[in-house]
Amino acid sequence: MMQTINRFLYGPTPEERVRAWQAKLRAESRQLDREMRQLDTATNKARQSVKQLATKGDVKSAKLLAREVVRSNKQKDRLSVSKARLGSIGTQLSQQMAMIKVTGSLQKSTEIMKLSNALIKLPQISQTMREMSMEMTKAGIMEEMLEDTLDMDEDDEIEEEADAEVDKVLFELTNGKLGEAGSVGTDLPDKIEDEETDRNMEKYREQLNGLLSG
Repeated sequence: MMQTINRFLYGPTPEERVRAWQAKLRAESRQLDREMRQLDTATNKARQSVKQLATKGDVKSAKLLAREVVRSNKQKDRLSVSKARLGSIGTQLSQQMAMIKVTGSLQKSTEIMKLSNALIKLPQISQTMREMSMEMTKAGIMEEMLEDTLDMDEDDEIEEEADAEVDKVLFELTNGKLGEAGSVGTDLPDKIEDEETDRNMEKYREQLNGLLSG
């Protein structure tokens, strides 16, 4: 009864706050796992389509689709790093839980602040992290968030990696005769129209774009 009255007067205890945050972190981590699995599935299908297009000699379409493959790989890397950061916050909170037993209160943590600030930039978990950061600020774990935006200008880099992706496929398909440095677009067989492959390419592009913008 007294615990209920205290919760009504003072809100959740420090331990209850930490457990609630840890539960949120686990839920967000599972969500990122699902997204990475979806990206893997779509990317593997798209890679097969890149091979089909390269086999036909349709390097232009192969490069377009390869770009989406490169983008999805970069997105998966971002999700993987973000999942590791969620885990690091969870570890820091476990340490806070141990400290509560000694000090009776939550302690300020620059590490949690730094990790949270990085995670807010990921659209998939931005809202949850903003809410959690506000709660942690009120609880005294961190100060106000730093709102610096990150410019994501990767187009040139993606273009180069897409070329490399197609080069690699051509190299494998032709036992090393095509796809060496500087050979994209040269010495290729005439383009053969294949409506099914074109449809597949468009479908995989849409799938990947949907996952990347979701």
